[in-house]
Amino acid sequence: MTTSSVAAPDAPAKSRGGARVAVQKFGTFLSGMVMPNIAIFIAWGLITAFFIETGWTPVGVLGGFGETDGVANIGLVGPILTYLIPLAIAFQGGRMIYETRGAVVGSIMAMGVIIGANGTIMILGAMICGPLGAYLIKQIDKIWDGKIKPGFEMLVNNYAAGILGFALALVGFFWLAPLFKLIAEGLGAAVKFLVDSSLLPLASVIIEPAKVFFLNNAINHGVLDQLGAQQVQESGKSILFLLEANPGPGLGILLAFTFFGVGIARSTAPGAILIQFFGGIHEIYFPYVLQKPVLFLAVILGGATGVAMNVAFQSGLVAPASPGSIIAVLTATAKDSYVGVILSVVLSAAVSFAVASFFLLASRKRDLANNGGDMSAAMAKLQANKGRDVNAATSGLLGNNSPANEEEAEASLGGVGSASTTTATRVENVVFACDAGMGSSAMGASVLRNKVKKAGIEGVTVVNKAIANLDGTEDLIITQEELTDRAKQKNPGAQHVSVGNFMNAPQYDQVVEQLKNQ
Repeated sequence: MTTSSVAAPDAPAKSRGGARVAVQKFGTFLSGMVMPNIAIFIAWGLITAFFIETGWTPVGVLGGFGETDGVANIGLVGPILTYLIPLAIAFQGGRMIYETRGAVVGSIMAMGVIIGANGTIMILGAMICGPLGAYLIKQIDKIWDGKIKPGFEMLVNNYAAGILGFALALVGFFWLAPLFKLIAEGLGAAVKFLVDSSLLPLASVIIEPAKVFFLNNAINHGVLDQLGAQQVQESGKSILFLLEANPGPGLGILLAFTFFGVGIARSTAPGAILIQFFGGIHEIYFPYVLQKPVLFLAVILGGATGVAMNVAFQSGLVAPASPGSIIAVLTATAKDSYVGVILSVVLSAAVSFAVASFFLLASRKRDLANNGGDMSAAMAKLQANKGRDVNAATSGLLGNNSPANEEEAEASLGGVGSASTTTATRVENVVFACDAGMGSSAMGASVLRNKVKKAGIEGVTVVNKAIANLDGTEDLIITQEELTDRAKQKNPGAQHVSVGNFMNAPQYDQVVEQLKNQ
């Protein structure tokens, strides 16, 4: 296996990394249930924004208020949120565990919880019941796997799933629904306390660093989506959808590097702004923060400022903003919340920019000395050192953390991209892998695909996937540094390349060189 990772850390670091990877995997699993169904959230958000009683164009029969022919209107808003969204999430969660068979049983169990909760939004319950029901039918199928007489397979399989579904629906209705309802009410009360006490900005202390370390999905999709949806049903909007999606803090970081950064970091920041702020791919700014850990303070203060503005103006979104683009944020903004939402983005960016600029200016002389201060010279050095220092190669963002000598540099890259590199396995399947398999990895795959095409290389596919969907058929896997350990666990036999930035990592040229020399 070829890998671009650095030397193994000590035992405590491994322990910490293992815990981080475990949380990332859990968050990714939650994200895997929600992300494929984001379109439902968006459709529901638009229906809510337009047709509820306080919406842009109130329509009782669609928004669920008033009466038609003496009968109360049910509308679309309530049923979609109460039934369709949780069932879609449960179905996807079950499918991830045991394909369609697991999805069906998991959905039956989730339906018991949904009905038993008597109107309480059961997104959290669906996230648990979908995979749990699928896991149980998977284990039951193992009991008589290969033991069914020919001709009876369909009978046994259908009745096994049906009877288990029947039992799980009852368990969900009578026992799990009250439990999940209690949890939902407890979480809602906690959020209400934070809002009423003006303490909600403190959530940024957890959320902003979690984003940079790819740990946000467990919080975002496991808790905030559920509570946000509940708030929308009650008041037509929710501030919780903005806690993680606000593009302001990341914009401030990238603006600071644009004006006061050095080397490649400064030259790449303007392009990253377009991708982060308008494209909604927040991962693009994570390496800029990771190269200077003190910048965590900038994103925390920026995020807290944005939350404080939304609390002050009582503003919110009608649905999750996914991806976290300013376009998606404004599209999902409630009718009466544009001033608060826009101020939250602008002021969070301003605070993040001011704090990050202070630290960048304070270390500017040292950074110039470490990076040479000459962009063309830095690029020339990178080209001359192809196949060497992975830390210096990751968009030139790691400053004085590069290996001390050429031998260490070459070891860190493991040979990928060197002109003389040969591998035991011919590389035909290159995969970019990220947390959700949609945003940053799609961008990186597009960049490398164009490079491969321009180089005239044939017989090589370049695709993007979620790390959870890696199946062992990949020959070479490219991930951001924080996610490489998880990718190795999914496919230890592949070559692994770590990059700091999917947009323009120099390793792409190294990979192209390797493919040309196969």
